[in-house]
Amino acid sequence: MTHDLSTSFGYRAVSSDERRARVRRVFTAVAPRYDLMNDLMSLGIHRLWKRSFARMAAPRAGQVIVDVAGGTGDVARLLAGPARHVTVCDPSVPMMSAGRARGSQGIKWLAGEAEHIPLADASVDTVTIAFGIRNATHLDRALAEMARVLKPGGRLLCLEFSRPVAPLRPFYTAFSYAVIPALGALVARNPEAYVYLVESIRRFPDQETFKGMFEAAGLADVRYRNLSFGIACVHEGVKPG
Repeated sequence: MTHDLSTSFGYRAVSSDERRARVRRVFTAVAPRYDLMNDLMSLGIHRLWKRSFARMAAPRAGQVIVDVAGGTGDVARLLAGPARHVTVCDPSVPMMSAGRARGSQGIKWLAGEAEHIPLADASVDTVTIAFGIRNATHLDRALAEMARVLKPGGRLLCLEFSRPVAPLRPFYTAFSYAVIPALGALVARNPEAYVYLVESIRRFPDQETFKGMFEAAGLADVRYRNLSFGIACVHEGVKPG
């Protein structure tokens, strides 16, 4: 299985620029129904994963926290609290607009890609990204960019679909190919959306490979924790210094 997502979309070879444009179109199309689609595709379990993820981030008063690819702000709302500075950074203005419409007290919104975060070096205590890294055109550049904005000692936490344990894989594969496309077609009403979703999940690096990518980005003390037997996984690393 190849993990280079930069020149693929729906198992078709495309240029990096075309992939980026197609991903943008997907999220523009699904923005009003994005959270509903996540509920259906994960049977609602994504909400439990995100709560666990927020607890692992352990936000504290005075911290500057940026949720990259934060979309409608569901993770940012879990991280927000008194005296915390929480920002959603996402390239899709329609996704952020959908989130703002649901209420966003204590959250700032910033347009920007994971590979080009419009923030200063060493300016953030915690960077989180939940089910968004696989939408980046270049995973290595996105990880390096998130490490760049972290303060020394700051943490990067990434929640993403991963490789389930062996006994579960046949059932998960069948679900991925049969159920997710049908739900995506029904809810998103956009063929690009459901083709892309399955492709991006299936081609994403496994736990150990992605751990190595964290380390290659210069992060230390890298570890990961499987959720739901590895269907999803949280990777965590610390910026040295």
